[in-house]
Amino acid sequence: MTLADLLNFAMLLCASIGSMAFGILAAYAILRAGFALIRPQPRPAPVKPPQPEAASSL
Repeated sequence: MTLADLLNFAMLLCASIGSMAFGILAAYAILRAGFALIRPQPRPAPVKPPQPEAASSL
C-alpha cells in the first residue's frame, strides 16, 4: 500500500464515522423537536376572585 492509499482509506474512515455521527445527531434533534411539539401544554389554573366572608367574633 502506498501513502496515497493509506490517506484515502483514512479519509474514507473519517467520512463514514462523521456521516454516521451527523445522522444520529440529526435524528435526535428531529425526534426531540417532534416530541416537544406533541407534548401537552400546561393550562394556567383559573383564578377565582376572592369571595367575601362574614367576620366572626369570639
